[in-house]
Amino acid sequence: MHDDRSLVEGRLKRVLDERIRPAVYPASVPLDIAVWNAPGEPVPVAEGLVAEPVATRVGERWGAPWGTSWFRVSGTVPKEWAGKTVEAILDLGFDENMPGFQCEGLVYRPDGTPVKGLNPRNQWVRVAAPAEGGEEVRLHIEAASNPVILDYHPFLPTQLGDKETAGSEPQYKLERMDLAVFDETVWQLVIDLEVLGELMRELPEDSGRRYEITRAVGRALDAVDLQDVNGSAAAARAELEKVLATPAEPSAHRISAVGHAHIDSAWLWPLRETVRKVARTTSNMTALIEDEPDFVFAMSQAQQWAWIKEHRPEVWAKVKKAVADGRFVPAGGMWVESDTNMPGSEAMARQFVHGKRFFLEEFGVENDEAWLPDTFGFAAGLPQIIKAAGSKWLLTQKISWSQTNRFPHHTFNWEGIDGTRIFTHFPPVDTYNCSMKGSEIAHAAKNFKDKGVARHSLAPTGWGDGGGGTTREMIAKAARMRDLEGSATVRWETPAEFFEKAEAEYPNAPVWVGELYLELHRATLTSQAGTKQGNRRSEHLLREAELWAATAAVRTGFTYPYEQLDRIWKTVLLHQFHDILPGSSIAWVHREARATYAALARELTGIIDNAQRALAGEGGTELVFNAAPHSRGGVLAGGAGRATAEGQSAIGSRADGGFVLDNGLLRVEIDGRGLVVSAYDLLADRETVAPGRAANLPQIHADFPNMWDAWDVDEFYRNTVTDLTEADEVTAGEGGSVRVVRTFGDSRLTQVLTLAPGSRRLDIDTEVDWHETEKFLKLAFPLDIHAERYASETQYGHFYRATHTNTSWEAAKFEACNHRFVHVEEPGWGVALVNDSTYGHDVTRTVRTEDSGTTTTVRVSLLRAPRFPDPETDQGVHRFRHALVPGASIGDAVREGYRVNLPERAVTGGSEVAPLVTVDDDAVVVTALKLADDGSGDVVVRFHEAHGGRARATLTTGFPADSVAVTDLLERPLADTAAPELADGAVAVKLRPFELVTLRFSRG
Repeated sequence: MHDDRSLVEGRLKRVLDERIRPAVYPASVPLDIAVWNAPGEPVPVAEGLVAEPVATRVGERWGAPWGTSWFRVSGTVPKEWAGKTVEAILDLGFDENMPGFQCEGLVYRPDGTPVKGLNPRNQWVRVAAPAEGGEEVRLHIEAASNPVILDYHPFLPTQLGDKETAGSEPQYKLERMDLAVFDETVWQLVIDLEVLGELMRELPEDSGRRYEITRAVGRALDAVDLQDVNGSAAAARAELEKVLATPAEPSAHRISAVGHAHIDSAWLWPLRETVRKVARTTSNMTALIEDEPDFVFAMSQAQQWAWIKEHRPEVWAKVKKAVADGRFVPAGGMWVESDTNMPGSEAMARQFVHGKRFFLEEFGVENDEAWLPDTFGFAAGLPQIIKAAGSKWLLTQKISWSQTNRFPHHTFNWEGIDGTRIFTHFPPVDTYNCSMKGSEIAHAAKNFKDKGVARHSLAPTGWGDGGGGTTREMIAKAARMRDLEGSATVRWETPAEFFEKAEAEYPNAPVWVGELYLELHRATLTSQAGTKQGNRRSEHLLREAELWAATAAVRTGFTYPYEQLDRIWKTVLLHQFHDILPGSSIAWVHREARATYAALARELTGIIDNAQRALAGEGGTELVFNAAPHSRGGVLAGGAGRATAEGQSAIGSRADGGFVLDNGLLRVEIDGRGLVVSAYDLLADRETVAPGRAANLPQIHADFPNMWDAWDVDEFYRNTVTDLTEADEVTAGEGGSVRVVRTFGDSRLTQVLTLAPGSRRLDIDTEVDWHETEKFLKLAFPLDIHAERYASETQYGHFYRATHTNTSWEAAKFEACNHRFVHVEEPGWGVALVNDSTYGHDVTRTVRTEDSGTTTTVRVSLLRAPRFPDPETDQGVHRFRHALVPGASIGDAVREGYRVNLPERAVTGGSEVAPLVTVDDDAVVVTALKLADDGSGDVVVRFHEAHGGRARATLTTGFPADSVAVTDLLERPLADTAAPELADGAVAVKLRPFELVTLRFSRG
């Protein structure tokens, strides 16, 4: 035997490509084809099946962008094929190099029964095994001509991302529509050779096992008769039996393969197309489950399951059976695989509430794992939320995409801001689309960072999005690697089976404290401002709707809108998916999102108005409703009453141009450029703005990242900056405010700066008519503060980040996420910057040469203008509200953040409204007050410690309560937690820093 590895590899590739693979289908006959093009949006299956098609043929172009074509294929199995396995090969014009992101199809029988999906690497449909010969074949294909957005030049602007601009040019050409004989022996030989060839390439140069495989592959190729592959395939396979039967070393890495198809709920396609993607993939997977007894498939995102139930009942029936058999596994326990940085506290909690409840109600399944393979980083408050939902594990893969630092573990305990720890796994295979290639399996074993103390990892296996999930080839490869020398071992297992083994073998796993920051995709905190504003507004409107509807239900008999709120919450949660809220989807998705948010705002405002009118009753008194969790203007949190006056505010001219605002608490100087050159805390006798600097300074950067336009901002964007200091207008406005107008490029920025009576904050209302391209707009606030860290609000608390760049880990966080506030502090004095709708920001520190003082600059990110995947990203008018709060403690930052996001509402009525619940400690913040979801009428109160310290508080109910229980997020009493004492409607609580508690009160 003279073949070395390189010669055998070259020979193997050519023989596979040119002889063996083509012999899998040794005989074929064409099918007759007819097509009907749906005139608009997709039609119901029943309509597509009966539509009258016209004849077409292979080679014809079809499919306008975002269109649907119904193909009917028919033919007869040749009689000479009796006893053979026959399949239909249906190639819609696929590019096999892109297993998703293009045309797809779902095959139906004439009676409407779904058969399986069609995808680039899954083009076959079984017709008969064995055939009798003479069978009549008729199939219908619902084919989606989704355009290729992410092509080989993925960052070119395209109008294909919206049906309104995509045009009507056919996108695809029919490649093959045949009946064919399927030679399983040849197909198995292909898998044998692929597995061994891939393993051979991964083994060390001097490995005896490598030489053993090389020689066996050479013998097998010698046994192949190139002019009669089908007749010689069995002999070739016989040459490989021994080498395939050699068992793995006892110390081999162990991989739990989980069937998987990561389906983005929207991305380069609209929501309506995801409904069909899910139907295609689940049809594939239920069919595969029937054929493969060891295979297990897991699917997350309860929303996607709900879509199948609602839109495709014929598919749903198959899915339910597979779930009952334990083969099709509901995973993750969330409504969607959401972003976790930007959703607010309650929204993040409700992702688990609605996701887990769906799986419990439909299947009786309780999810122990959070499943978020593709989410762009993880907020530090998430571990507590996972635990409060009754789960205990987390899986993600995305952190492996970080560009600067390599995360030090694959299996570890993740500790959140309150001390909660969640057992977490990052699959070392470094993909959530594993295809069982030898290179992937070898990489997982070599890459695993916890060797020596752990040996289990997980491989999510299957093509995602439009790829159709796991294939029979992947299953066949996994079978050969179940126990194969030189390879990690592979078993099909559920996520729970993996986590149980991994946790048991690694009881002292290392701990990572704080956020899991993705060093990539930082611009998703800013792109598509309209979508982000819609989310923030919806979250706070839902808080108000639940609060006032519950109060009115208890006080007046108002009908609590359970079903309406449930539906609205699910819509908001859907739009928190990790390519919608982050702004990384096509134009169609964001156009629809803006319309959806506007409709939800009208609907929620209607609930709020109706509840408040019911509470206010008849009368002519102006009542102010305060939905914020702290008293305001003399009105209690969660109540309504007459607001009290809070002093006066004056405006005067400034000697050097501009204006001075003064309300006795703050004195703010705005110069002739419209910039804040002083914000003096009169009570503390302390200046806020760094000497010689100006705050409220708009700055614009060139913004052209190396990759992923809507996703990324690269650090070099800071190399060039333009300060927008020129003002077209700086004038005194209404109510003692200052109006500033600037024009730059093709855009216009208008600001109104207001210092209200009795307020310790400067309100800054900004309107931008934005028409820039590949630019980044920020608003800078240089503060005279020496601080080595700063606080950003996150779910149920806040998280500290460094202001310095001592290490590469700190330097990589040059753009980060906050919710309602950023807070910077020296001992005894701090400044908060609060907002109503922005998330991205950066904080830097410099030492001034003139006085050696430190300037800490906080910059909020307003707008970007990437051109891919939406070439018109953020073009148009946007409105933002920020407030600078000098002298602010963390508690002040929390309070002012809520106030900016929950403005007071004035209603004319007869009497004041007492809160349903009062809390006697401002550090304890109520995030939700609602009626229990089960319709019992119980009152649910969720709260947390918000200042980062210990708290003792008394919650007092404003309604008769019989009993109280501590519950999880799903409002189920915690078995291991004693019910607190309820005395005269009051409950005393003790909270750890950032501790989250849910109480359920039964009403008397």
